[in-house]
Amino acid sequence: MTRKEFYAVVLIFLVAAFLRFHNLRQFPPGLYPDEAMNGNNVIEAQKTGGGKGFYPENNGREGLFLNLQGLLLQYAGQNEPWVLRFPSAVFGTLSVIGLFFLLYELALLARLRDPFAIAFAGAFMMAASLWHVIFSRIGFRAIMAPFFLTWGVYFAILAFRKMWFRAAVFSGIAFGLGMYSYIAYRLMPALVLVLLPSFWKRRGFWHIAVAVPVTAVIVVLPLGFYFFQHPADFLGRTSPVSVFSSERPLYDLGKNILLTLGMFNVRGDSNWRHNIAGAPQLFFPVGILFLAGFFLALRRRSVFDWLFVSWLLLAFLPVVISNEGIPHALRSILMIPAVFGLAGAGACLVYEWLEKHFEAGQLRILVAVFLILVFVNGYYSYFYAWGRNQNVPGAFAADYVAIGRKINALPRSEPKYIAVLAGGADVRGVPMPAQTVMFITDSFLPSDQRLKNIHYLTRDQYESRKAELSGENLFFIK
Repeated sequence: MTRKEFYAVVLIFLVAAFLRFHNLRQFPPGLYPDEAMNGNNVIEAQKTGGGKGFYPENNGREGLFLNLQGLLLQYAGQNEPWVLRFPSAVFGTLSVIGLFFLLYELALLARLRDPFAIAFAGAFMMAASLWHVIFSRIGFRAIMAPFFLTWGVYFAILAFRKMWFRAAVFSGIAFGLGMYSYIAYRLMPALVLVLLPSFWKRRGFWHIAVAVPVTAVIVVLPLGFYFFQHPADFLGRTSPVSVFSSERPLYDLGKNILLTLGMFNVRGDSNWRHNIAGAPQLFFPVGILFLAGFFLALRRRSVFDWLFVSWLLLAFLPVVISNEGIPHALRSILMIPAVFGLAGAGACLVYEWLEKHFEAGQLRILVAVFLILVFVNGYYSYFYAWGRNQNVPGAFAADYVAIGRKINALPRSEPKYIAVLAGGADVRGVPMPAQTVMFITDSFLPSDQRLKNIHYLTRDQYESRKAELSGENLFFIK
């Protein structure tokens, strides 16, 4: 790698890190109850005997991400939303760097023109992608899935290309740890099969081909043993939200396919927690480059193209067979590296066309303008168009965080009553929305509630005690 190329990689890292860590205390505002429950569960585990491999509440969550959040909570010593989100920013930033190295290795393997340019273009666009930035700043475990998959495939290519056993072990570790990330990940390691025809005649192939899956199986054994003991937790809530549970499964499946295909360039996720509601998931020039790269892949059919088209198809499946919130940016998170990999190839295709019509100096200006435009759009979209929109605080329960802070400001000796009037899944007798206040006040456990004189009331409990609570420190979660 030349000095110029090194500085280009540093630029990608700085852009990715800036957009994921900048003002993390303020954006996003509030703390969604699902995020808060991660914190509450891991705090409980720390107080009662240590982290778990799987947390069965809230439809079940693999424990790796939660346990990392728990370590950071112990280190920070404060129950603040940014602490739960910091690991996401780390995984998000390193996913961008992983995509750069993956694109570079894969383009070398496919003998494409200018692998560095493809890698730089794809990784830079992902670094500034609103889609990826949003999930890199939310405390959801799903952000680990593209991280582990990207690095797993990268090390697999490195291992096969150089017959490097250590890289095969790293690949297996990454693939195995990915199983601890997100249920939609479980099919994705099959991508390695796309690579095999490029290497199977090489000497030492079988050592690598065996080392990757064996290492992955060893890593995933503890989780596999848990699922063997608790088979109901293996599928989580996939069956209730499956398209095949609907009255018109084929119609709904077809509709989901069309809506998901349109999410990139036409209409994206309508949930303000995931996106600027209804906006395409891709900035429109990037969306055009993605389409260019996709159609190029269908025509060219190199190992680069086979891998990313297969990646898209595998990641597409768990999205379209779900019948909830389509198009769904979070459930589609595993598509992100493939989308930007193809966009990088599309960018180089467009560059080759521009070379025929512009001089070198003019091309450099066009490239610089494009990169600045992509960065400015990512920054403005997140911190202004999305981050300051009036719908976003409500999407992240910012008012619940405010309640928690008010309670923390009161003396412990004074009784505090929280009437949980909002609906939600029952969590140990209290509706789910209370999780945010419980995290901010560190009052998830009954012992902590007694210690801090905090009392959570369901709607029925509040109605039966309404008269006697007059004049007390009473807060409402609505």
